[in-house]
Amino acid sequence: MNDQTFEMFEDVSNPLDSIEDMLSGNEWAFSRLNDDELSVKVAGKYGEYNLTFIWQDEYSAMQFFCEFDFAIPEARAAMACRVLRKINENLWLGHFDLSGRNIAPCYRHTSLFRGWTHTSGAEHIEDLVDIALAESERYRNVFAMLAGAAEMTDAELTFALADAAGEA
Repeated sequence: MNDQTFEMFEDVSNPLDSIEDMLSGNEWAFSRLNDDELSVKVAGKYGEYNLTFIWQDEYSAMQFFCEFDFAIPEARAAMACRVLRKINENLWLGHFDLSGRNIAPCYRHTSLFRGWTHTSGAEHIEDLVDIALAESERYRNVFAMLAGAAEMTDAELTFALADAAGEA
């Protein structure tokens, strides 16, 4: 790689600046915790989600989290892990995991931004948020069952994982 190419890849803008522009355009209240972290609560169709964007300049990479507003009891952790494996097998982008002490379901994705400028990643970020919210809404009922149903079998969870056609 020559020096000119290396310099081109060194100049990477922090994508959190363009995320702020996108969030402001949607009139979403957000919190810029520091230069490298931004958080916003977003209402989905069936519940609320906490979106967190973390920029890591060293790798020119951004981690993105879409965390649900409820937790899964520790007693259901093993069952939740089996469900996560089934869900993640069908995802093309990102994955779900259980984050933190409270075992909250969370959609995660890391994107590389090397060579991007302030405006070049805006559409990518919008797509990322749209995909995360769509996948989170798609599987929200399954995670809600894990969080709150009194008793549940693997067969019931398998049924809940099936894609529905249409709306009631």
